Amino acid sequence: MLEASTRTMLVCGDTGCGKTCFLLAHFNNSFPEGTIPATLIHYTADVDIDDGLGLVPLSVPLATIDSQHNPYDDRVRQRCSYRAAHVVIVCFAIDDPGSLKSVEDTWIGEVNHYAPGIPVILLGCKKDTRPITSRNDATIIDDDGTVTYEQGLAVSNKINAAQYMECSAKTGEGVQEVFQCAARVALKVKRRKRFLRRCVVL
Repeated sequence: MLEASTRTMLVCGDTGCGKTCFLLAHFNNSFPEGTIPATLIHYTADVDIDDGLGLVPLSVPLATIDSQHNPYDDRVRQRCSYRAAHVVIVCFAIDDPGSLKSVEDTWIGEVNHYAPGIPVILLGCKKDTRPITSRNDATIIDDDGTVTYEQGLAVSNKINAAQYMECSAKTGEGVQEVFQCAARVALKVKRRKRFLRRCVVL
């Protein structure tokens, strides 16, 4: 298997949107139990993908930066993390429409300002909170105030995201696919050296 150079994935979103559980579900291959940290210490995972044609297997070291939304972490993210990122995952919680609104009102503006040209994946977390009822082999989504797939996709198109995806850290659905998509997207990005200079936050 061929190995690519390391790529960096920055994950951001409102507090409580499920981004850290999403990362822990991938790294531990299970849903985290007990006390969940506000952020995950930076971690690098080898993500196996193919060349897009299904011919050549490729291992991509994907360094993950999990950013918390508070004054200190905001400075770190804005001054340092965006400079290193090859792809940005902007997360929202499917059971919290307000967190999707924050994507438009806060997060995408910040991403475009500090990481212009870097691709964004919009990720709906906590997919398991969206009630689904099967009737006569037809899938019906109850109108309970959760964000629908169509609503998430509409925002994704509006902010020109490279991809819209959904996952559930609790069930594991979609978690691996998000990492694989991020690795593929990140491989297409070439960062200038000026973005990689040493960063100091006071």
